Amino acid sequence: MPTEPSMASFTLNPLLYLLPLLLLDPLFSQANLHNSKTLRSSLFSQPSTNETTPPTLFFEVTKPIQVPHASPCSLTILQHDFGFTYGKPPVLANYNFPSDCPFQEFSKIVLEWNATCKGRQFDRIFGVWLSGVELLRSCTAEPRATGIFWTVKKDITRYSSLLLSNKTQTFAVYLGNIVDKTYTGVYHVNVTLYFYPAVEKIDLFKEKRRNLGSEIDSKADLIIPFSRSLPLNDGLWYEIQNASDVKVKEFEIPRNVYRAVLEVYVSFHENDEFWYGNLPNEYIAANNLTGYAGNGAFREVVVSLDGDVVGAVWPFTVVFTGGINPLLWRPISAIGSFDLPTYDIEITPFLGNLLDGKPHNLSFSVTNALNVWYIDANLHLWLDSKSTKTEGKLLQYDIVPLGVSSVLDFKGLNGTFVTNTTRFISSTGWVTSSYGTVTTKATQELSYSNTMVMNGNLQIINQITHFNDSVNVNIPAPNAISKKSLKRFLFYLYSDEIDQGNGISLSVANVTLGFNEKKFNDADASSPSSSLQNLQKGKGVMVVKDNLVVSGVASTQQSYNYHGGKFCYSRNVSSSNYTILYDEVGNTCNKRSKTFGYSLSRWWSVPARRAFLASHVGEPNRN
Repeated sequence: MPTEPSMASFTLNPLLYLLPLLLLDPLFSQANLHNSKTLRSSLFSQPSTNETTPPTLFFEVTKPIQVPHASPCSLTILQHDFGFTYGKPPVLANYNFPSDCPFQEFSKIVLEWNATCKGRQFDRIFGVWLSGVELLRSCTAEPRATGIFWTVKKDITRYSSLLLSNKTQTFAVYLGNIVDKTYTGVYHVNVTLYFYPAVEKIDLFKEKRRNLGSEIDSKADLIIPFSRSLPLNDGLWYEIQNASDVKVKEFEIPRNVYRAVLEVYVSFHENDEFWYGNLPNEYIAANNLTGYAGNGAFREVVVSLDGDVVGAVWPFTVVFTGGINPLLWRPISAIGSFDLPTYDIEITPFLGNLLDGKPHNLSFSVTNALNVWYIDANLHLWLDSKSTKTEGKLLQYDIVPLGVSSVLDFKGLNGTFVTNTTRFISSTGWVTSSYGTVTTKATQELSYSNTMVMNGNLQIINQITHFNDSVNVNIPAPNAISKKSLKRFLFYLYSDEIDQGNGISLSVANVTLGFNEKKFNDADASSPSSSLQNLQKGKGVMVVKDNLVVSGVASTQQSYNYHGGKFCYSRNVSSSNYTILYDEVGNTCNKRSKTFGYSLSRWWSVPARRAFLASHVGEPNRN
């Protein structure tokens, strides 16, 4: 997202559809071919002629949070109107666990963000922190003249040790917004926490023993933030400006830790917001292009401990609500845009190096980075309540250097670029505590493929990322617990600009996003304990006159299928320009909702594209 919006006038062509006006900064052209800024936009809504029109509900498709059938305690922690907040300090509030809550144990804690906005505004990144620990990273929805509202619900139970503390803590929200004569949208925000009681009494010792090596969502005893400290004039995240920029923070851990997991928050902006479509530097130089985002289409976040790489994050391609074609994300937001995914790195094998009572360094960098990446992390620690000191040792540490294969084949502005990368990191170590001697092996196996085709103004991107990690835990008990996660991120983009003459052109875009994951409670199991298939497809066109977008149309379909043993959820939904065409929801495990059964080539083939354009704006004049 831009650091500050540009100003421009706009007009409406009355012969085209009466749709919201869009301003691009700047637009597609041969002179500034697929610069990342060409995909930035701010939606300009028409003046409302009906002040009684209700606001539009925007939403991200995700499964509901499973909570017990009991009334929770609630705490409204923040109510604030985010007007001109860009470059200003985060909004702060004191946090205390609600003293009138009668429960002592909790099964779920849920953060609920509710917001409304009306007028014109860019999409804005925002973060929510408690005592420097990030709880949520999200993107605002872009409003319309009649108003919008949206809700984000996030399960924050894993932060229980922080949330249930009896100390007064600082709750912080940063949302950098700009309000002036052109950008009028003010975000009216309400943040509430819900504490759901436990359905049965918990044996903490048994729970900790059961959680050794099980789901990382189990509750840690202590969370150490790796974020910037207040006071400051923007978010608490670190800003990575380029490929050589390394952010380092010193820390110490208690002497009785027996497990450690690092949770990493990542988002990408400005010249790297669309990193998956960034051009190779050789291509930019050969064509004497200026002002273009380069460094190619591969990025990874590297996490190092005392100089040794302990994990990598190959991020999902989150598209913010103003990205590519903003009408695609109204009212169905892009996958991950309202609740950006976090990435867990098991560093338990390295505890033997950290349990010496001395300071250590954790650092973050981004391979091939351009400005700017926002990164911070939370270190989740499990403490041995029956011991003041645990012991450990790193037994084995294997890392295969980043493997990169790149093939560039271009002549002039036309060409094909293929990038393939691999990464392998494995560590094994033991820790002795009152639970016995526990040996943990953590492994990351990652592979990435990006094929980019350039043909004049046409750009096609086809990208697949495999992000697999496993944790094997051996405990002194008859059963050994291990787990595995297999993630597959899909991204496809077809974008083109078609000259219609008389200063008019059509900006065409088709995008596919896929977030698929299988989780296994046993690394050797053949059947997953849960699976998620989340596929989103959108297509749209914007009509451009004299470098201003005067109208557009877009449609989005999404198929969401989650199967987790006794709990299943499916949703198949479609929209077109603010209107829901159909919405099918299922919550039984013996029925699957419909899935998309056609290929990428069929989805946006030349005949399909021509038919779509002809049905909405007339047959394009493609030379």
